[in-house]
Amino acid sequence: MKRRRINKKKVILLIFILFIILGGIIFILINFNKKKVSKDNDIINSKEEKEYSINMLMVGDLLVHDRLYNAMKTSDGYDFKPVLTYIKDIVKDYDVAYYNQETILGGSEIGLSSYPAFNSPYEVGEAMIDAGFNLVSLATNHTLDRGEKAITNSVNYWNKQANVLAVGSYLSNEERNEIRIKEKNNITYTMLNYTYGTNGIKVPSGKDYLVNIWPCTGNNPSTDTKYQEYKDKVKEDIDRVRDKVDLLIVAMHWGIEYTHIPTSYQIDMANYLSSLGVDIIIGTHPHVVMPITYINDTLVIYSLGNFLSAQETNIDYNTTVGLLSTVTITKYIDKDNNTSIKLSNQNNELIYTYSKNNKDYKVIPFSNPDIKTYLNDYERVYNKYVSIITNMDNNIKVKSIAS
Repeated sequence: MKRRRINKKKVILLIFILFIILGGIIFILINFNKKKVSKDNDIINSKEEKEYSINMLMVGDLLVHDRLYNAMKTSDGYDFKPVLTYIKDIVKDYDVAYYNQETILGGSEIGLSSYPAFNSPYEVGEAMIDAGFNLVSLATNHTLDRGEKAITNSVNYWNKQANVLAVGSYLSNEERNEIRIKEKNNITYTMLNYTYGTNGIKVPSGKDYLVNIWPCTGNNPSTDTKYQEYKDKVKEDIDRVRDKVDLLIVAMHWGIEYTHIPTSYQIDMANYLSSLGVDIIIGTHPHVVMPITYINDTLVIYSLGNFLSAQETNIDYNTTVGLLSTVTITKYIDKDNNTSIKLSNQNNELIYTYSKNNKDYKVIPFSNPDIKTYLNDYERVYNKYVSIITNMDNNIKVKSIAS
């Protein structure tokens, strides 16, 4: 009887020990499975599709005549910021904001000047940066207006602006060939910039880097030897950067002034750039708006017109009505880590440069109710320029006029 009681105790103890061991095994298995599931989920999540997007804004030529900088004179310099009050409210909502610096910022130290050989104050750049602009083209027909000193001052000024990408004019071949990449919201981008010429002013020997020129020397691009030869140089530039960025922009200073129809050179250039994989082509120089279209997946803005100027060559507001274009750029990454870029939500807005007696300059969007105060004929003008912008593609959108 006593021995049986002892055996019973042993059995209970053994069962208890086995229960503890079994519990431990179950605990280990549960935690192992949790880790395995977590690891599997990490693998699945790493293969999920991802997308990122940025919004981009573009305006045209900033052309600084003496009438304009004299109106901005202050006791200790110049202040262009009040001109941009309406625009600054718009630009703040965009990740990338582009404009063309038509006249060189050589600074007051070498003497400001107007047509035909321009030189503008640094305060122009300060106002544009303050308004939110961070992408600038410098290669224009006026880049050589005041020689190497003005170019040196201009490039040094822009190189000091850490958050701004300014391209098209450089101080060495090394600087010209440097790949400058900006990034926003996991989207990398860069811009190349060329001008058709420099108003007959020759580039100093061995210093082609001072301004990027894609020469247009004839009437027909197909028979223009210089133009065709330079295509290889453009291709080299594009090949050097195309696979290193998600978004490639090319700013072209091209076309014929004061005409609303793209030339054969513009059309040929646009098709060529599109074939090389350029995503956005921005046109400047004509000082008036031109149509917008797509060539395959490439957005082509043939001319944004003037952004801000005091041009007297003004027929039916053609040099005082410009274009503010916007687009959303989305980067898609699929489960196999392949990347693609899509442009969407492309929209456009007419803007008007107002002045009175060469003073009180303002850039006003047509969507702002104040346009009615500053432009009496705003409805007719709006309809005229919308028809020009959409002439090559009826699907191009233009923001509605103020109600």
